[in-house]
Amino acid sequence: MDMAVTPVAPHTPWNRGKLLGQKPPLRLKDIWAIRFRLQLAKKTRDLALFNLAIDSKLRGCDLVALRVRDVQQGNHILARAIVMQKKTHRPVQFEITDQTREAVGNWIAKDDLKPDGFLFPSRIASSPHLTTRQYARVLGEWVKSIGLAPRRLRNPLASSDQGDPDLSQDTQPAGRAAAPRPHEAREHSPLPRHRGR
Repeated sequence: MDMAVTPVAPHTPWNRGKLLGQKPPLRLKDIWAIRFRLQLAKKTRDLALFNLAIDSKLRGCDLVALRVRDVQQGNHILARAIVMQKKTHRPVQFEITDQTREAVGNWIAKDDLKPDGFLFPSRIASSPHLTTRQYARVLGEWVKSIGLAPRRLRNPLASSDQGDPDLSQDTQPAGRAAAPRPHEAREHSPLPRHRGR
């Protein structure tokens, strides 16, 4: 008996050409390019927001809700700050670099912010501080300004509960200890020997 084989049209996978998995964060050269553009454009608020986001690695909701008193004591910008995270309800401590302290100090002075006020107040009357949607839009503008597609990157400034997975322990920022990875922190028992047949 002859069996006829009918040709099947080639099937294109649903994920062909799509970026799957974890999106890459900004690279160091991209961070410096954004900083440089913000400095050239004299965008004081954006530079303070960007630098603080990089230093703190806070989630967007925690970053936009920062108050002046969280980063400033008297007329002095703090070298370290502690903020309670909304999602985990855990305090997180971060170091504020000299460059960021200068940018935040310039922003506070320029906008004449009060200690009880929000560090990044909204220009919209219905919102006391910058919203996460506004922050995402501004972040997208920064990324576009250096020629990258914002959708191809995960939130490059977002927090990770286990430290920054993209930085090895040797390259962790000063003053910030590398968090142990879950598989390294566990104690492993030896595998049982398989008894032969």
